Amino acid sequence: MPKISNKGLLMPESPIRKLVPYAEQAYKEGKTVYHLNIGQPDIKTPQIALDAVKIHSLDILAYTRSEGSEGFRAKLANYYKQNDIEVDPNDIIVTTGGSEALLFAFGSITDVGDEVIIPEPFYANYNGFSTASGVTVVPVISKIENNFALPPIEEFEKLITPKTKGILICNPGNPTGYLYSKEEIEKLASIVKKHDLFLIADEVYREFAYDGIEHYSILQEKGLEDYAIVVDSVSKRYSMCGARIGCLVSRNKEVIKTALKFAQARLSPPTLAQIASEAALETPQSYFDEVIDEYVERRNVLIEGLKNIEGVKVAEPKGAFYCIAELPVKNSDDFAKWLLESFDLNGETVMVAPAAGFYSTPGVGLNQIRIAYVLNIDSLKKSIAILKEALKVYKD
Repeated sequence: MPKISNKGLLMPESPIRKLVPYAEQAYKEGKTVYHLNIGQPDIKTPQIALDAVKIHSLDILAYTRSEGSEGFRAKLANYYKQNDIEVDPNDIIVTTGGSEALLFAFGSITDVGDEVIIPEPFYANYNGFSTASGVTVVPVISKIENNFALPPIEEFEKLITPKTKGILICNPGNPTGYLYSKEEIEKLASIVKKHDLFLIADEVYREFAYDGIEHYSILQEKGLEDYAIVVDSVSKRYSMCGARIGCLVSRNKEVIKTALKFAQARLSPPTLAQIASEAALETPQSYFDEVIDEYVERRNVLIEGLKNIEGVKVAEPKGAFYCIAELPVKNSDDFAKWLLESFDLNGETVMVAPAAGFYSTPGVGLNQIRIAYVLNIDSLKKSIAILKEALKVYKD
């Protein structure tokens, strides 16, 4: 029988989605499952985006330009300008989600066997993208004890080799909710310039910054014009995960020129989704004000509730809508399965994401989970109560 590729065998499962069959079985058994495992917001998509698709006047659903429609990229450039980021429409390539933007970035700056340094825990699919690209992830561990702040720059320097092509961060972070400060970005800028590396920032959660702290983009940092690559997306910003529209942004003309070849190979990003995404850029600030207030309240309820569970340690997120919690269990993967298979509180249980899948260092994060606080307050309170009771009876 023909053999599957080594690349395919090495491709990791999603720690976020691999428990779905257990959840489906729980539903069949009549249980209610609160999904804390996936960053699918329950916030309504802006009506202006939905209406744009309903009222479009297209006669033919044709290809757009490979780099995305000219009008959409112009409005994206204006969006960035409003966020104190000066870029030209030609510095932007529209992609099929932020995922494709990262794949284009890897394809443009790395060869098979090259290395990218990533502070961990990190978005689990970075492991998948690196495997698909033949890139080696070199982790530098951040710790729950200091809220997953940027590790010392000395730790990065120890890991730099002739194969190192860049450093990748997620800001604010998935799965930690950590928001990098201007000073931390400056430290990263210094090291990439010193060692002639790229700095890639996944900034899809830019709007989700709390407690009066403002997001600072690598594109705002002076002197990084040739080094900075931003991955972005409409998925979380406008609660449009299903649109699958993102973009790659860089002032480095060679990066954009190279990424465009990858974009041409896949022809074009989705036409109707671009129409919706372009319209979403007209969303009023009041929408974000309400959304941020809602997420802050959810975060506060969740963090306070988790801290009141004996044996649980939790980091305090300053952005995005995730947190990492350390549980008094040996293996959170087993615990997550047990929650779905064998436990319920009044017919209800929770689905969480085991955090080991957000690390690339073996054996790290085994007793941690990622929680996405994308549910309403009442559901979060019920979820906390379920976790509290579950931990009382769970046996490793």
